Amino acid sequence: MFGLLPVRGTFTIGQGRITVAELVEELSIQVVMEAASFGSGNQQRDEHVRSPDYLDVARHPEIDFRSQRLERSASDATLQGELTVCGVTRPVAVTLDTVLHEGKRITASGTARVDRYAFGVTKAKGMTGRHLRITLEVVANR
Repeated sequence: MFGLLPVRGTFTIGQGRITVAELVEELSIQVVMEAASFGSGNQQRDEHVRSPDYLDVARHPEIDFRSQRLERSASDATLQGELTVCGVTRPVAVTLDTVLHEGKRITASGTARVDRYAFGVTKAKGMTGRHLRITLEVVANR
């Protein structure tokens, strides 16, 4: 039931890089996701999301995130960056929920709220909400 219930989907990361700096605020993250890899477990929905109505993967095969800076306060940390979807780049803020260091492994999770209209993804208005909540779970190894 499009538009009425949350849909969980995943993307495959084509490439990514986390650069840890001496000052944590200078942390740098770059991630390129393969748009055609979108999967939610429902083939019909997945094909529609990949279609020109949404991601138009034939014309825009990648979704790109590049951080600009990390802002920390006493209560939370926010990764400020730019997200490129369908050839349109807009600022996005990812609120970090957890960051764990385990030897050579870093695990992080965070959330962002994205206005799909800001990226030109405006079709199927009755099928999908305008604002999407994105949850990121990232594991990086040195």
